[in-house]
Amino acid sequence: MAKNLLIVESPAKAKTIEGYLGKDFTVKSSYGHIRDLVKSDDAIDIAHDFKQKYEVPADKKQIVSELKKLAKEAEIVWLASDEDREGEAISWHLYDTLDLKEATTRRIVFHEITKPAILRAIETPRKIDYNLVNAQQARRVLDRLVGFELSPVLWKKVKPSLSAGRVQSVAVRLIVDREREINKFKSEAAFKIVAIFGKGRDAFKAELSERYSKQEDAEKFLQDCIKADFDVKSLETRPAKRSPAAPFTTSTLQQEASRKLGYSVSRTMQVAQKLYESGHITYMRTDSLNLSDQALNAAAQEIISAYGDKYHQHRKYKTKNASAQEAHEAIRPTYFDKHTIQGDSSETRLYELIWKRAIASQMSEAQFEKTTAKISISTRKEELTANGEVMKFDGFLKVYLESSDEDEDNLQDGENAMLPPLTKGQRLALQEMSATERFSRPPARYTEASLVKKLEELGIGRPSTYAPTISTVQNRGYVLKEEREGRIRAFRVLTLKEENITKEEKTENTGAEKGKLFPTDIGAVVNDFLVLHFNDIVDFNFTASVEKQFDEIAQGLKEWTDMIRSFYTPFHKEVESTIQTADKATGERELGVHPENGKKISVRIGRYGPFVQIGESATEENKEEKPLYASLRAGQSIETISIEDALELFKLPKVVGEYEGKVMKVAIGRFGPYISHNSAFVSLPKEIDPHDVTEEKAIELINDKRKRDAEKLIKAFDEDVDVKVLNGRWGPYIEFGKLNVKIPKDKDPQSLTYEECKALADAMPKDAKKGRFGKSATAAKPAAKKAPAKKKAPAKKK
Repeated sequence: MAKNLLIVESPAKAKTIEGYLGKDFTVKSSYGHIRDLVKSDDAIDIAHDFKQKYEVPADKKQIVSELKKLAKEAEIVWLASDEDREGEAISWHLYDTLDLKEATTRRIVFHEITKPAILRAIETPRKIDYNLVNAQQARRVLDRLVGFELSPVLWKKVKPSLSAGRVQSVAVRLIVDREREINKFKSEAAFKIVAIFGKGRDAFKAELSERYSKQEDAEKFLQDCIKADFDVKSLETRPAKRSPAAPFTTSTLQQEASRKLGYSVSRTMQVAQKLYESGHITYMRTDSLNLSDQALNAAAQEIISAYGDKYHQHRKYKTKNASAQEAHEAIRPTYFDKHTIQGDSSETRLYELIWKRAIASQMSEAQFEKTTAKISISTRKEELTANGEVMKFDGFLKVYLESSDEDEDNLQDGENAMLPPLTKGQRLALQEMSATERFSRPPARYTEASLVKKLEELGIGRPSTYAPTISTVQNRGYVLKEEREGRIRAFRVLTLKEENITKEEKTENTGAEKGKLFPTDIGAVVNDFLVLHFNDIVDFNFTASVEKQFDEIAQGLKEWTDMIRSFYTPFHKEVESTIQTADKATGERELGVHPENGKKISVRIGRYGPFVQIGESATEENKEEKPLYASLRAGQSIETISIEDALELFKLPKVVGEYEGKVMKVAIGRFGPYISHNSAFVSLPKEIDPHDVTEEKAIELINDKRKRDAEKLIKAFDEDVDVKVLNGRWGPYIEFGKLNVKIPKDKDPQSLTYEECKALADAMPKDAKKGRFGKSATAAKPAAKKAPAKKKAPAKKK
C-alpha cells in the first residue's frame, strides 16, 4: 500500500495527477461533495447556532467506505480539492467524514494541473482554512433557510410545487424588469441621411449627425441638396491606439464564449472543467485578472518567438473587485507554447479562445490613423461627416479581437472604412443621397452571458454561482431561453439621384430574437409576490451586501452565525406574517367584456399555467355560472395579451373537415396543439399554427403519422392487440400493455413469438414502475400515444 493517499474532486483530475507522482502516492477521487444537508426540516438547528445535520447520500456510501479504508492504511492523507470556498468545504467534509487526524492530514491547493505545480503544492502544505469553510457554510445554510421557508409560502399563495432561491430570485427580477421596460417602450421613427461621394474605389460615405423626425424635413433637406456644392471644409488626422482586453475571468469567459462560440454558460463551464482537469488551463472559477510571473515570462517568450519583439508588451492587470482574493490567477493556458490541443471540437475551440485572450493581453497596442472629414453644403448650414481609419500596426489584433454585446450593425471602433485621399477645400461629386426611416430600439433582452455581466456589475453572485443560477431559473420554469420570430415592419426611403428624388416603402423584419431570456408568466407573478412581501430577497443592494458579508467571513472579519442570525430573524417574521395576511397571487388582469354576451374576460395564472376566462367563477350565490377557459399559446403573456387575441383562443377546438367518414378536429391540450380523428391524436409541429390548419393539411399530418407508426411497428400479435414489438428511440422493445419490456441481445425482434414476449414481461419485477429502462412505463411510450387533455380539463381543478 502507498504511504500517501491524495484525494481530489474528480476522476479526470485524479488520472492526470497520478501520472506526476511516484509509486508512493495513491490518487483517488471523492466525486465532488461526499455529504450534504439532510433533506428534512431538521437539517439546520436554528436554536443552536444554526448547527447543521449532514448525511452521506446512498450513491456516495461506497466511495466513502473505500476512502476510509485507504485513509486508515496511509501514513499521510493529502486533501487536494479545488482552491475556492467550495473546494475548502469539500476538504473539511472529507476530514470530518473520514475521521482524519490533524497530525497526518495535509491540505494542498494548486490552480493548474502541471507537474511543477503539483510538486510545489506537496512541498508547501497547509491546514484547512476554516474561514473559507465558514463562508461556504454560511451561503449553504442561508440558501437552505430561504428555500425551505419561502417555498411553502409560494405553494399556498401562488401555485403548488414552486420554489424560490436567494440569488435566483434576483436574476428573475432583472429579466422581468427588462421585459416590462421593453413592453412599455414606444419606438420613435427618424430619418437618417447618408451621402455617397465619388466613384469606384474612391467612393465613400458621409452622414448627417442630425436625424429628422418628420418626412417633410428630410425631403426638404434632400431638395436643398439637388443644386448644392459639397466641399471638404476640414480634415483632421490623428493617431489612435487600442489596447487588448485583460485575460479571462469566469464571467468574461462565459460572456465571450457565448458571443464568439454560441455556448451557454453551463456548457462553457463544463468544457472549461474538462480543460482544467486535463492540465490544459488554470482553474476556471476565478475573478482575478492576475497572471503569475512565470506565466508572464512564458507568454513573452512565445510572443517574441512567434511574432517578434515589437509585438510584446508586458502588462499587469489589477482586479477591481476587492473580494477577488481566493483565486490567484486569471484563466490562462498552462503552456503558452501550445497554440491548440487535441480534444473534441468544443474543447479545442474554447482552449484556443483562452489561449488567444491570454496571449493578446501581453501584446502591443494596435495603432491606427483616424481621419475625420467635415463636408459643407452650400445650401444648408449643416455639415456631413465622413470617418476613415487606417491600421498602421496590428499589434494584439494579429491574434484576437474582443466581441461586443452591441448589435452587429453598430460599428465598433476600428471598423470604419478607409477614405480616399482628400484635401481641404476639395469639391466633391455627389453620387447619391438617401433619407432612410429608422426606429429607436427598446433595451435588449438579456442573453445568459449579458445576465452574468449584469449580476457581476451589481456584485451579486460569485464565479462559482453564475452558471448554476442561470440553469436554476430556467429549470424552475421562471425563465425561458428561446428564439422568437420578428414581425414585418414597413419603413420609408427617400433617394436623391441625378437631381431626382424618389420615394419608396420597404419592409424589414424587426424584433427577431435568438437565445434570449424571457420571463414566463409564473416567473413574473412569483417575482411580483416576492417584491411585495419579501423585498430584501429581491433587492439588488441587499443581495450584494450579503455577498460582501460572505467575503468578510472568508477573510475572518465576521462571525458566520451572527451574519445568518441578523438575516434570518427578520426574514422568518416576514414569512409568518405573509402566510397569515397575504392575498393569493394570480397576476389576474381584466381585459374587458365579451362583445356578444357582455361577460367579463380576464386572464390569470392557474394550477396548470396561464389561461383566459370568460364569465365569473361559480360562487355560493351563483352556482349556475359556468365560465369558459382557454390556455394561452406559446409566446403569449398575461401581461400583454389583448382582448382580440384572447377571443381568438376560444375558436378552438374547431372542425376542419372529414376524412374517411370521420370528423377531424383541431384543439389545444396540456401537451400542445393536436388533431383528433377516429379516436387517434396527431400532435401539430411547432411551426404550424393550430388556427391555420386546413382540411388538406390535417389529412397530410394524419397520413404522415400513420406512416411513422407503420415504420415503427415490427410485429403485432393476434392473441393480444395490446402487445407489440416496436422500434424505439434506443432500439427495438416490447410494448406489453402498459409495460415496456427490454429485448435480450440474443433474441431477434422479428422472430419473437407471443409466448416469448409474455415470458419476458412476466420475468420483470412485479413492482417495476420503471420501464424503458429508467423512466416510468408510460413515459417511455411515445408522447403521441397520450390523448392530449381537452381544453376545459384544467379549469375543473382551478
